[in-house]
Amino acid sequence: MNSELIIPIAVFLAATSAVWAVITMFSGRHSRTVERLEEMRDPRLRRRANVDHRTVTNILDKAAPTLSKALDSGNEAEQSTLRVRLANAGYSHENAPRNFRAIKFVALLLGLVFGGVYDIASSSSNSWMSWVIGAAIGLYLPELVLTLIKMSRQSKIFLQLPDALDLLVVCVEAGLGLDSAMRRVSQELTGGAPEVCQELSTCNLQMQMGKPRREVLHDLGVRTGVDDVRALAAILIQSDRFGSSIAQALRVQSDGMRMKRRQLAEEKASKTAVQMIFPLVLFIFPGIFVVLVGPAGIQLMENLVNK
Repeated sequence: MNSELIIPIAVFLAATSAVWAVITMFSGRHSRTVERLEEMRDPRLRRRANVDHRTVTNILDKAAPTLSKALDSGNEAEQSTLRVRLANAGYSHENAPRNFRAIKFVALLLGLVFGGVYDIASSSSNSWMSWVIGAAIGLYLPELVLTLIKMSRQSKIFLQLPDALDLLVVCVEAGLGLDSAMRRVSQELTGGAPEVCQELSTCNLQMQMGKPRREVLHDLGVRTGVDDVRALAAILIQSDRFGSSIAQALRVQSDGMRMKRRQLAEEKASKTAVQMIFPLVLFIFPGIFVVLVGPAGIQLMENLVNK
């Protein structure tokens, strides 16, 4: 049996196995309500689920350090930058950099495998190019995904922050302290602003553990990576240091953020007229041209033929 017949069969079996695994995983999954009812009926299921989850977690924890060593440069500056990027994307766990490097290494291996399969299937002269391209795609694809997640989260925080600040101002002016006001905001806006509430809950947890408020606010600005949050943290630190009114500082910052968001909306609205030129030229004008000039062109051709 030659390679031209083995490769399609292997690809078909791999794709079929992957589809079957996904269908089995999703079809066998019940809702959480049904699972809890089954666990109440049979307590052994709860113990079994905990053991399975613990086993999978232990396997991942044991495999991640080994896989991440291949891409660990040992440079403290690079590790700090990666940790900040992961925190900006919402992954603040201490093992997040290690797990990310492990994911990159696995993606690199998968890229090499797909590049090799394509090389064997195509039988091209530049056989090594498919390996290099597959490895490069597998290596930089996690970086691209991380960048997209980071940008999406920062955009959500930027849009949600003025509403959270308004409620924070109301709580502070009602007599609550800054810590209690942040805790109240994180409880009230969980559905409308989950990203901001998550960051405020992290700040509350750090302050409850005894971390100074200045360091907590500074870490909040670094962890989010949003310029407005950094400015807010700086204003709160200055207000705490000099004893000025926190409510007034929050109100000024909230008004400034709303004005900035309004200016961005007006800027996008003003760009719309210029951006609509290309769809008009490419799609609408040709149709109008055909409708208006088409009959005249047909008549002109008929006159020329008759003559």
